Amino acid sequence: MGVDKKILEQYVDACEMIRETEQDIKRLQRKRQTIVTGSVKGSMNDFKIEGTSFTYTDDAQLRIEEKMLEERKAQSEEIKLQVEQWMNGIPVRMQRIIRYKFFEGMSWERVADRIGRKATGDSIRMEFNNFMRAA
Repeated sequence: MGVDKKILEQYVDACEMIRETEQDIKRLQRKRQTIVTGSVKGSMNDFKIEGTSFTYTDDAQLRIEEKMLEERKAQSEEIKLQVEQWMNGIPVRMQRIIRYKFFEGMSWERVADRIGRKATGDSIRMEFNNFMRAA
């Protein structure tokens, strides 16, 4: 399976999206837990918790929102997995170049410094571009 430059650039965003979405899901779950464990007063369809009115419709809305967040997280995890599977099948040198350039956001010159062996920013960039054309 080939991976294009566009999906490599999405990798970092996908990892961040997973982390941020997990935080959003936890926040929603805490909100729903507060609703369930709070003191309930009023009628069956409308009750007050800590001074705020909450209905079963609100709970349904939170469940829908949580499901959307789970879908967003799954899509991001798919991108992350695709890139990581592809990375395992390419030469180690190219794995390092891609990791430094795309995952850590280094300049081509900085990548060349990390790679060593008299590499230059231009030579590393050309090596990457040639590899991606052939992939």
